[in-house]
Amino acid sequence: ADVGAGIFCGAVSHPADTMASLVSKSPGVALGELYAANGGFGGLWKGFGARVFMIGTLTGLQWFIYDTTKVAFGLKSGG
Repeated sequence: ADVGAGIFCGAVSHPADTMASLVSKSPGVALGELYAANGGFGGLWKGFGARVFMIGTLTGLQWFIYDTTKVAFGLKSGG
């Protein structure tokens, strides 16, 4: 579930982050033009695999650290 949460969050934000990056690289260009020039809907998902790997592992690591810390302090583990 830990990695799944990271993947879900990445899927929700990736298209908007892609467009934000394109806009910052091409100031003054219309959104529709950027969208079409970069592959349309499919272009919004470029780099998603790398993002899934990054966010999924980071989220899993954060939950691991959280749970390990709870156990170290004698609190009940979540898993």
